[in-house]
Amino acid sequence: MNFVGWAQIALYCALIVASVKPLGALMHRVFEGDRVAGLAALGRVERGIYRLAGIDPAREQSWTAYAIALLIFNAVGFLALYALLRLQGMLPLNPQSLAAVGPDLAFNAAMSFVTNTNWQSYGGESTMSHLSQMAGLAVQNFVSAATGIAVLLAMVRGFVRAESKTLGNFWVDLVRGTLYVLLPLSLLVAAVLAATGVPQTLEGALAAKTLEGANQTIPLGPVASQLAIKQLGTNGGGFFNANSAHPLENPNGWSNIAQLWAILAIPAALTFTFGRLVGSTRQGWTLFAAMGVIFLGGVIACYAAEAAGNPILAALGVDAAPGNLEGKESRFGVSLSALWAVATTAASNGSVNAMHDSFTPLGGMVPMIMIQLGEIVFGGVGSGLYGMLVYALLAVFLAGLMVGRTPEYLGKKIESREVKLASLFILVPPIFILGVTAASAVLPSALASLNNAGPHGFSELLYAASSAVGNNGSAFAGLNANTPFWNDVLGLAMLVGRYAMIVPVMAIAGSLGGKKRVPASDGTFPTDGPLFVVLLVGTILVVGGLTFLPALSLGPIVEHLLLLAGRNF
Repeated sequence: MNFVGWAQIALYCALIVASVKPLGALMHRVFEGDRVAGLAALGRVERGIYRLAGIDPAREQSWTAYAIALLIFNAVGFLALYALLRLQGMLPLNPQSLAAVGPDLAFNAAMSFVTNTNWQSYGGESTMSHLSQMAGLAVQNFVSAATGIAVLLAMVRGFVRAESKTLGNFWVDLVRGTLYVLLPLSLLVAAVLAATGVPQTLEGALAAKTLEGANQTIPLGPVASQLAIKQLGTNGGGFFNANSAHPLENPNGWSNIAQLWAILAIPAALTFTFGRLVGSTRQGWTLFAAMGVIFLGGVIACYAAEAAGNPILAALGVDAAPGNLEGKESRFGVSLSALWAVATTAASNGSVNAMHDSFTPLGGMVPMIMIQLGEIVFGGVGSGLYGMLVYALLAVFLAGLMVGRTPEYLGKKIESREVKLASLFILVPPIFILGVTAASAVLPSALASLNNAGPHGFSELLYAASSAVGNNGSAFAGLNANTPFWNDVLGLAMLVGRYAMIVPVMAIAGSLGGKKRVPASDGTFPTDGPLFVVLLVGTILVVGGLTFLPALSLGPIVEHLLLLAGRNF
């Protein structure tokens, strides 16, 4: 660790904090239906979409109708994307004449992008045509992110409204999130990325000769536009197989910091939007502080582990001053690689600018833990904050048990129905992450895909299951997941990890919306100060984190101890 590394991390954190209020205030105006300067012309487009689709924006939906509309929309999106991938070889905008995607891989990819996971068992430049990238994957990058925002808005309305049977209109929330937030920001970020050297073209590939005289094919395509929404929507799927470690996808330090900002910008700003919507910005800053504490703890731990280097090399007398540079791009170094690894897994993004499989055991454990906490430390666009709100309900419930009174949060009593639904939300990830890991650890068809034995191989299995169920999409890169077993199992894991979480959240929102508001009293536990930050962080770490300690002990922890003893895997 050095001054430059810490300065880079501090600069990034300052950029995120500086953008929280202006971007959060903008989104508050958008979702309240207010006129926004500079975006007023989009109002005609919005109204045209409603007329074309036969939507009455004034007609609100109950939580069940809202959830059903969401599920149907996502199911249609999955079928459309699956069909596009299966028919790719016969469709236009395919300058490389790429063949149709196989059935199991098409299932995995379609499920991955519809669920905002963007797990990739394929190399983008050698598998997906320009049409598939633009009309298929990029479209889902927009609407899957907007779906997460819509669920968040429905949950917030559950807190704000009293004795209400409706939570808004899913189609309105979806359109506004896409049209006023994701699309303009994507155009801005795509322009910045193109200016830094990221390609944006419909050409297929460029033939070149190396200095040694060898022929080289350089794949090109509409990279900047795909990359912008990939990061802003916390999607993470790369245009190229090497993702944001690829020099055409992430050419230099300017493109790197722009992408890093885009990963956390919207999830962080939504905390301010939440505060405005519930009538107390302190509530939003409190949630932001809880997220920030865990995020900074992860960055420090990961950076420290990677800066320490490999103890086996140190024992051989190799200077560990640069840290562990294996699997990292020299143009980013240890600090920015560690920062990206934590940001992308904290935000349910899944993009990488370094290979997590080459991190030290403890360094690689940190992004794994960030996923296993439930992708709530900023988390996915919308999904991170509604996950944090579920933990907030559990935190006030625990506080209520300690003081002997009915817990309250934002003027709503938290009773048995909400606690049961919150418990279901909390239990889904560990059940399926540990279940998939356990099954894959004994099945020959799963083990055949491992490139490493021992605890590191187990870490690869655990990371893959965590990434799929957590809808993150990053990988340890030591697992060949493009097999029928892994494509099908991980595809189903993504399905469960997305919608088995959304339905309980919608049910909680419906239950809260039907309750009366309870005025604050002297016995009300304050949820807008440092004490609640401590309680919330403690609840997340104990309830969300300790579940995975035994599994982590079999993987990265024991690998670290064996590494100290001179054994490598």
